[in-house]
Amino acid sequence: MILYPAIDLKDGQCVRLYKGAMEKATVFNDDPAAQARAFADQGAEWIHLVDLNGAFAGKPVNAGAVEAILQAVSVPCQLGGGIRDMATIEAWLDKGLARVILGTVAVENPDLVREAARAFPGQVAVGIDARNGRVATKGWAEETDVQVTELALAFEDAGVAAIIYTDIDRDGAMGGPNVKATADLAWATSIPVIASGGVSSLADLVALKETGAPLNGAISGRALYDGKLDLAEALAALKD
Repeated sequence: MILYPAIDLKDGQCVRLYKGAMEKATVFNDDPAAQARAFADQGAEWIHLVDLNGAFAGKPVNAGAVEAILQAVSVPCQLGGGIRDMATIEAWLDKGLARVILGTVAVENPDLVREAARAFPGQVAVGIDARNGRVATKGWAEETDVQVTELALAFEDAGVAAIIYTDIDRDGAMGGPNVKATADLAWATSIPVIASGGVSSLADLVALKETGAPLNGAISGRALYDGKLDLAEALAALKD
């Protein structure tokens, strides 16, 4: 399992939200590139980036901060938020992103996901953000009637590199991930699943790992900033 430290970007700063609420943002670093370097220096193999403003705007907003991160580190980075057309996907990959994450368009324009996955093999992931098992879009502001597993299975044959599954009500709440739902999703699809939302301790990572589900990894943010989770220790535990 890979541990993906998270850098969520709002107004050019590194923040964490509470249950996806933009008005409940805590600023942890006003220099995202320095934060990315710190994660890389501690041994991170990947870094997970989210353009929070972009998720609401439907287009990149924190591009300057993302570009600074890409210049600051050599580890691969994945980015979600406001990526909703082929031109934006291509532009980000050209700038050095290892992987783009498509969330809202996965619901609204699944053909775009398929086209992108064909054009850029291994570089397109689907972000499935859910509340009570139903997928939410547009920065988690709009709930749909689409079920998590239903959406994942729709891309089973599309060549998608990964699914990032976020339980919104767990995100930033430090209450632990939805282990069962995440494991169930990983068993249900052949696409690698990355757990997100609520991963706040070494015990959470161990619990995910011990399900035996074929999980690719887990994303953690607030716990790393708060010091509740030691990155080096967590990386070592996941390698064992």
